[in-house]
Amino acid sequence: MIAAAVSLALGLYSDFGTKHEPVVCPETGLKECSEPKVEWVEGVAILIAVMIVVLVGSVNDWQKERQFRTLNDQKEDRTVKVIRNGQETVINIKDIVVGDIALVEPGEILPVDGVFLNGHNVVCDESGATGESHTIKKISYEDAIADKKKGVQSKGDCFFISGSKVLEGVGQYVVVAIGPRSFNGRILMDLRGETENTPLQVKLNALAELIAKLGSLAGLILFAALMIRFFVHLKTDPSRSANTKAMEFVNILIIAVTIIVVAVPEGLPLAVTLALAFATKRMTKEMLLVRVLGSCEIMANASVVCTDKTGTLTTNVMSVVAGSIGVHGKFAHDKDNDRRNVGNVEGEPEGNKRHTEDFAMNFSEINASMNDVTRQVFNDAITINSTAFEDKNPKTEELEFVGSKTEVALLNFAKQLSWANYRERREKATVVQMIPFSSERKSMGVVVKNGDKFRVYFKGASEIVTNQCQSHIVVHAPGSASPSPSDIPVRSISPIERENLSRTIIFYANQTLRTIAIAYRDLEQWPPRGSSLNESQEVPFEDLFENLTLIAITAIEDPLREGVKQAVADCQRAGVSVRMCTGDNVLTARSIAYQCGIFTPGGVIMEGPTFRNLSDAERTEIVPRLQVLARSSPEDKKILVEKLKSLGEIVGVTGDGTNDGPALKTANVGFSMGIAGTEVAKEASDIILMDDNFASIVSAIVWGRTVNDAVRKFLQFQISVNITAVIITFVTAVASNSESSVLTAVQLLWINIIMDTFAALALATDPASREVLDRKPDRKTAPLFNTAMRLQILGQATYQTFIILLFHFAGDIIFGYDKSTHTDLQIQQWHSELNTLVFNAFVFCQIFNSINARRIDNRKNVFVGIHRNLYFIIITLIEVAAQITIVFVGGAAFSVHHLSGKSWGVSLALGFGSLPLGFLIRLIPEEPVERIFRKLKLMRDSEVLPIESPESQEDKEWNLSAIQTVKDNLAVFSQLRGGRARASSFVRRSRTAQLAEAGVTAPSLLTMIPTLMMTSVGGGWKQGGPLSDPAANDPSRSSAALFAGKLQLHPDTPQDDPFYRKFGTPATGTPRSLED
Repeated sequence: MIAAAVSLALGLYSDFGTKHEPVVCPETGLKECSEPKVEWVEGVAILIAVMIVVLVGSVNDWQKERQFRTLNDQKEDRTVKVIRNGQETVINIKDIVVGDIALVEPGEILPVDGVFLNGHNVVCDESGATGESHTIKKISYEDAIADKKKGVQSKGDCFFISGSKVLEGVGQYVVVAIGPRSFNGRILMDLRGETENTPLQVKLNALAELIAKLGSLAGLILFAALMIRFFVHLKTDPSRSANTKAMEFVNILIIAVTIIVVAVPEGLPLAVTLALAFATKRMTKEMLLVRVLGSCEIMANASVVCTDKTGTLTTNVMSVVAGSIGVHGKFAHDKDNDRRNVGNVEGEPEGNKRHTEDFAMNFSEINASMNDVTRQVFNDAITINSTAFEDKNPKTEELEFVGSKTEVALLNFAKQLSWANYRERREKATVVQMIPFSSERKSMGVVVKNGDKFRVYFKGASEIVTNQCQSHIVVHAPGSASPSPSDIPVRSISPIERENLSRTIIFYANQTLRTIAIAYRDLEQWPPRGSSLNESQEVPFEDLFENLTLIAITAIEDPLREGVKQAVADCQRAGVSVRMCTGDNVLTARSIAYQCGIFTPGGVIMEGPTFRNLSDAERTEIVPRLQVLARSSPEDKKILVEKLKSLGEIVGVTGDGTNDGPALKTANVGFSMGIAGTEVAKEASDIILMDDNFASIVSAIVWGRTVNDAVRKFLQFQISVNITAVIITFVTAVASNSESSVLTAVQLLWINIIMDTFAALALATDPASREVLDRKPDRKTAPLFNTAMRLQILGQATYQTFIILLFHFAGDIIFGYDKSTHTDLQIQQWHSELNTLVFNAFVFCQIFNSINARRIDNRKNVFVGIHRNLYFIIITLIEVAAQITIVFVGGAAFSVHHLSGKSWGVSLALGFGSLPLGFLIRLIPEEPVERIFRKLKLMRDSEVLPIESPESQEDKEWNLSAIQTVKDNLAVFSQLRGGRARASSFVRRSRTAQLAEAGVTAPSLLTMIPTLMMTSVGGGWKQGGPLSDPAANDPSRSSAALFAGKLQLHPDTPQDDPFYRKFGTPATGTPRSLED
């Protein structure tokens, strides 16, 4: 700007403040014409060029901020449950007003401040708001006032602080502060400021700084060289006027500043922000809400995705399709349904009919199989022990259940059977204690008053709940004699009935059905005999969760999402490994993994309790091949992510629960569920899947690679222009007698606009293409410039520099121009035309090279998809039209001359040469060139793997015997009780002592343990048959594979695989334990 202002001032002074000598007229050849007054034009042109760059940058920044503000509005667009007009309803958090009665559930992040009115066992984590790490127990306002009046120190408080997380419990609170007046709102108002640069922007800023330093050095050297020549001319040519000397000095200054301007890649930040803004806008349309911009770039090179099953791979639209009432009443939508296992491997013959008391019925016959009292208990166990409720769908205006998808499925089941309305049953129930669901317990419950006694209802993972059931309700086939309607027929579970339950659960799980067991227990008094209230005035879970009576096992279907199998295949094609981490049992997980294509030959299936007990060395060996982690806890997922990252993988993780937060934060990119995800999960994530669909993760990979490619395309184009412009400006200016470059300052600034602003707009807006999935992800250590890009930059820069210098210095010889036969005026006009030809050729080199820069690999067709990028087409046409206009009407302002048809042809041909040159460069094999670059230290080896950290080595070496002892002691318990070690002191005793003392052998265990389903993933399995007769299949022979903490290899894994030797036997034997 300073140089432009000085140039404009001197130009105006030169044109209007001094007297000019007459010049030769082109028409007459006489020295009688006045010189055009255009000295001021250069200064104006520079100012206009600067204004264009600033204007484009400002408009882009404004659009970017507007786009990000829109994304932030969407990020904050969530709902909350409130009670209005006595009815539960769901509203947007922006519609909450002071005085609303809001509901809290586990996993929610409170959007407003409030006062707790009533509820059960509500515990909040306020560390995100207050910095206090310990959890806060909430008591009702009435209890807090009562404690104050008594002068008693309360064991909690009644205030809800916005921004805090609800860890457990349910309840109601009244809203007292919202928006900027809430606790969290005041903090957010104070935190407003500039957003941080993304990782790619940081890397590019460092590159831009390096280029700017080199450009500044070149400009400084050029200025010094030209000033030396200027001082020499002062001595050798004293006849020049002061005005001429001043203009020469300003020209030297301008050319030196211009070379710096050309060298500085100010278009880099513009390209990044454009690419990110373009991508995030398109990603939003594809149901991806980007919360952290850097995640776009990171997903480009993701190598592993750890995904949940429910709602991500499946639709999360659940319905009860089959089940067992008591032990023997098997029901299904169609009792003759011959639904087969989805696994495509060899299996065992169907077992003999062992359970002769089983009978089948359709849904329509369920009511006839039980009396009114049993039906009411079944209904109460579903409706009262639930937090889901009915609300009007804003889109369809129809009533539908809102809440946990499993609870919604069960409530719809009860509604389908025309049982008593859920709201009516809840209003009549007197709730004494609620036991919210937790991932540790895998179950939830509620204690209600039952006349002068009490009853507790439980529902949860079938293998865990049935393990605590000692009896079951009895139902009869429709049409047979039924018991008295005044009591609930119950009988103890016999060993063969327990086997029946195990077979039923296993069979349903093998059909990819989620099994939920429903049970109850009657209590004579409260608290129960032998139990007492804890500090929270509640009975401990362990004292209630025993001696249960089984009501039913429900098989809930959650079908695969359409397109999931193709999405998994796309990930694998892109070099991204997909791992499933699910809380479901092994059989359901394995079946889904087979259907999706996740479980492939060479892959390993393992359970969470086994995985978490592995040593670091064993994890290092198993994790690269681990494809399914079943019955896993959020902590297991976090351990898996940490191990994958330590092995050099770039990990993406999906999560929807509150305790998925650590894994989401640990991962390189965390994906939360927009529909089923808790607010904690969303806050911990980088990208929100607004449709909860796994296929959207593939879109994130595609767009991430598109953003990285867009920036690299721009870099490939700009660096080649930078090198060429700096070299030809430096060489021609130093070689010139008049200290002027072949390209004037105005011409260079026009070229700078093309290569910075226009190129960023054109190359950063290429639409996403699935073609990017055909290559593997880059490692973290991969350089910004790959071999193909380096070859293109060197080749194009060399070609352009060569032709520009050739035609500048040897133009007379090339065109056969003989100066001796022409006048000075004609020679001056010829040189002006030749310089215009050089300028025109250089500009068209950039225009055609921008097309060539659309590919950063060795694929030959640079026109692929060009018709889909209207920005590129329009900008290229603008550049061509502007260049033609400049040549025809630019005149003295751009120092150009009219070109003949021959000169136009030559300049266009030279520019077009960039395209065939790019094609020829792509024919050069990369490997030998890459080896040369590495030898010259111009390129790093991106295949170098990270070494093991010292911390992991220490963990591996310390007190191995102690670890082994603990593993041995925990092993049996983890199998018998699903790994819930903290529930009993049984864990303190060793496996050997337990088995010896009880006189139990492995075969008998296989028959007795209700959690047999967890161990039934063996080699060679297939079960078929109707859903209405699930217990007819005998899984016992295949059930030993994961018994006592085993892993399973895919059945198609080659028998000479090293894993068979280390963890099992290659042929028909059973894989041995990891603990052996």
